[in-house]
Amino acid sequence: MKSVPVVMLAKIAEFYEQEVDDAVAALSSLIEPILIVVLGVIIGTMVVAMYLPIFKMAAVF
Repeated sequence: MKSVPVVMLAKIAEFYEQEVDDAVAALSSLIEPILIVVLGVIIGTMVVAMYLPIFKMAAVF
C-alpha cells in the first residue's frame, strides 16, 4: 500500500500539471494570431520592396 505523502504528492502533481497545460494552451492561442499578423507584415514588406522599383521604372517611361 502506498504511503499518504506519496498519494498526496501525486494528486498535487496532477493538479499543477493540469494548471500548466491550461496556461500553455491559453498562451499559444494568444500567440497564434499575433504571429500571423507579424508574418503578414514581413511578407507584405518584402512584396512592396520587390514591386516598388518596378513601378518606379514604369513611371519613368
